[in-house]
Amino acid sequence: MKRFFLSTTMLIAGIAALGSASIAQDHDEWVAGGATGATPGPAGQYVPAPARSPAESVGPFRKLVIRGVTLIDGTGAPPRGPMDIVIEGNRITAVIQAGWPGLPMKAQREPRDADYELDATGMYALPGFVDTHVHAPAADKAPDMSYAYKLWLAHGVTTVRGVPLAPPDIAGSEKDRSAANQIAAPRIFNYQTLGAGWAGGAVDSPDKARAWVRWAATHNIDGIKFFNRPEETPAIIAAAIDEAHKNKMGTLAHLSQTGVANFNARDAGDAHLDTVTHFYGHHEALLRGATIQQFPLDYNYNNEQHRFGDIAEIWNEVYPPESPEWMDYLHHQKDNGVIFNPTFNIYAASRDLMRARNADWHNRYTTPQLWNYFQSTRDNHGSYFYDWTTENEFAWKRFYANFFKLMNDYKNIGGRVTVGTDSGFIFKTYGFAYVEELELFREAGFTPLEIVRSATMWSADELWRHKGAPAPVGVVRPGMLADLVIVKENPLANLKTLYGTGHWRLNPATNKQELVGGVSYTVKDGIVFDAHKLLAEVADMVAGEKTRLGQPGAAPPNPGTGQ
Repeated sequence: MKRFFLSTTMLIAGIAALGSASIAQDHDEWVAGGATGATPGPAGQYVPAPARSPAESVGPFRKLVIRGVTLIDGTGAPPRGPMDIVIEGNRITAVIQAGWPGLPMKAQREPRDADYELDATGMYALPGFVDTHVHAPAADKAPDMSYAYKLWLAHGVTTVRGVPLAPPDIAGSEKDRSAANQIAAPRIFNYQTLGAGWAGGAVDSPDKARAWVRWAATHNIDGIKFFNRPEETPAIIAAAIDEAHKNKMGTLAHLSQTGVANFNARDAGDAHLDTVTHFYGHHEALLRGATIQQFPLDYNYNNEQHRFGDIAEIWNEVYPPESPEWMDYLHHQKDNGVIFNPTFNIYAASRDLMRARNADWHNRYTTPQLWNYFQSTRDNHGSYFYDWTTENEFAWKRFYANFFKLMNDYKNIGGRVTVGTDSGFIFKTYGFAYVEELELFREAGFTPLEIVRSATMWSADELWRHKGAPAPVGVVRPGMLADLVIVKENPLANLKTLYGTGHWRLNPATNKQELVGGVSYTVKDGIVFDAHKLLAEVADMVAGEKTRLGQPGAAPPNPGTGQ
């Protein structure tokens, strides 16, 4: 028999507390409403990013040359170098061999008429990273949206998909400002939940769903995020997907527990959904001897510890890895062209809360508002560690073993698996969470080159494929937009060197540890951003907020305890 997660005393106390506090809501619910247009919680106040400062970037240029890099081009091809990359305006126009390993560089090598040269000799260049699952911070997390933008850019992220980034009008405006390079931000894809932004009433029928999609296609919205809520019936979702594809819009779904019994990931694949994000819906399509997960008898979805504590228990209710049923599911999804977007990092605190709470970057780069949001409460979404025990972490570790295996097996049969973070929740700070996601891909069994391909070429293709044109980013080759990440350390050898806080390494000459790594430069649309300057600006923002809120100086030495 399955155990109860909370004692009777705790359950009664929790019910009493709910009488005076709002029930924790998904970020997306209070931003954009559900399919009915309802807004169950208070809307967050979003502060758009300020204008781009010339102090943090240079360019674009008539001709920019990046000299002497070892190129990891995003396709899965092995590194090659030294190479010179020529950029004219916002496009890569040439990738030229600059010499041979172990020999002096070619002297006076072409082109010699550049307006700006970046000497990156001995460094590594990759395509700009793509984060396919983001939300921007509202005022309860950061002073303005640039907090997330700068952290993303400082970690090499040049394209993001907001699901949603913010309410439709703000997300659309920030998308346009980024496209014009008026702000320091990645390029933005604007996905919204079904029914968001319009005045056409509840989306309560397939015809209404199609009408909203047609409206969205003319209002700067690139795609739809479904939540599989009770009001989002299978017929409504199927109609919206069909209409979205007719209007060259993308679709993805968070297949929540409230609707997954009637519409799991297999069903979504049959409806031609483009992407399943998170883990929801996969395991429910693989249940063994039942059609619904065996929830504890005291389960309440609106109690976030129930919601996130119990979902991990499903690991023991599904067909085992590599069983005929397991492989049939994966081949079924591949045949339907479904993309898996696991967002491993956003739930990683569930298997090791102490590690997530005490990450190196919190003191300097996590705003006090965001830190407060992370703390366990009844009304902050994802702040569910009310009484997080060894047993909870054990279940999540077993769950992750299955989840990792499912994603790696899907990749190995030719399915697409892409990189997204969902940062801003559950102790995951923007930018830093992206590198953690890459590390978790490695733990899942992806090789370093496979990880880079997922983070660049495959993720870019996911965002552009519904448009009927090849992605203009995600690969370093002539003709592509000039989006690049330039780093001193080899990321294939150690992904940890991508963290903005660097990687500790013992210097054999001094017998002392020193920090190495971090992104040096991020290039977006031919504009060169100094990653260190961006991080310094974020650190100043965080310090300023601490001063304003009466928390001068550094954060508590141990942010987990506040002591």
